[in-house]
Amino acid sequence: MKNVVFDLGAVLLSWEPVSLVHAVIAPHTPTAQAAHALAREMFHHEDWLGFDRGTHSLEDAIGRMALRLSLPAERLSTTLAPMGERLEPIDVTIELLASLRARRDAGEALRLYYLSNMPAPYARVLEQRHDFFGWFDGGIFSGDVRLLKPEPEIYELLAARYGLKAPDTVFIDDSAANVAAARALGWEAIHCEAPTALPSQLAPYLPERSILSTSKPSERA
Repeated sequence: MKNVVFDLGAVLLSWEPVSLVHAVIAPHTPTAQAAHALAREMFHHEDWLGFDRGTHSLEDAIGRMALRLSLPAERLSTTLAPMGERLEPIDVTIELLASLRARRDAGEALRLYYLSNMPAPYARVLEQRHDFFGWFDGGIFSGDVRLLKPEPEIYELLAARYGLKAPDTVFIDDSAANVAAARALGWEAIHCEAPTALPSQLAPYLPERSILSTSKPSERA
């Protein structure tokens, strides 16, 4: 059995924080460098990570962020509250997921999971919007379990919940730190820096007798 574990943001769903920041708070980001710096300050700080982890609300995260960075709270709320509606599928990786689903449903030794740093409010919207969540055999959102990648406990929870064996598990994430954490636990892992490259990156980890299919996924019984 080969377990394939997907991150969501920047792997299956679009997540471009720099473009988002530059578009909605333009006066604070006059240059690309300023946009990168502000994105780091917004989304890699405990103000936001606590929302990801489920330890405080979006309103709390926005209030902290606005005060710390001198940003307009109302504009932040208008932008960040509907984030679940803003995250759109990345076609090439959704097609890859569909092909893996079809192969699994045809009897191949594959299981599909997700492991995502995602606040619970966004997760509920995404589950309603995107049918592909029904293709997975299981998964974990950080906001539901109050754990966050790259903390080892969230990987261990996924493994325990679904009986994943480390040598049989390959993890895909756009974050080098999250990939390193998976490898430290004995998982195989792929750093997804370009979604278009992921099918060829993943192919060597899949059962040798299998060939990536481009056919549409079949309905599970």
